[in-house]
Amino acid sequence: MLFVVLLGLVIVLILTDRGPIDGPATWRRVLTVMPIGLITIADGARRCGWFTASCSPSLSPSKRGRCCQPVIWLTNVIAFGLWYWDLDRGGAAARALGSTAGPAFLFPEMLNPGQVRKGWCPTFVDYLHLSVNTAMAFSPADVSAVKPWARLTMMAEEMISVAVGILVVARAVNILR
Repeated sequence: MLFVVLLGLVIVLILTDRGPIDGPATWRRVLTVMPIGLITIADGARRCGWFTASCSPSLSPSKRGRCCQPVIWLTNVIAFGLWYWDLDRGGAAARALGSTAGPAFLFPEMLNPGQVRKGWCPTFVDYLHLSVNTAMAFSPADVSAVKPWARLTMMAEEMISVAVGILVVARAVNILR
């Protein structure tokens, strides 16, 4: 059901794409945030064991249970990468239109403009890299969070990654016993 809803939202976004971004569109922004929110909610529900027994904290030894935690971790990384990308400076559309809002994240390229092309702006890959660093090292590595919401969002991702890591270790210990 969730997949069908997400697919429907993506199809609407694709069909309504007029090409180059020519101005703000609140409805498109809402349609962009909805799939990210649904992915986050579904991932949280799986983490809490609300979907299936194979993803429950009991860490059942079933084949499906073995792959559940890494999938949850990867979904978490992608979802937070999307959140960072969509929330920083009003979103991708606002950045493409030359948003003057202050950034929530300071990338090294912003501090060394002579090392990148003129008018450099972070892309999704930059935010995904930030998300992977946050989930793996529990720190932003080379990117600084400068706004409170960015720090809180990163803290949430770090706590989720620790929780998933604990589940994986607990499962390994359970298997070895």
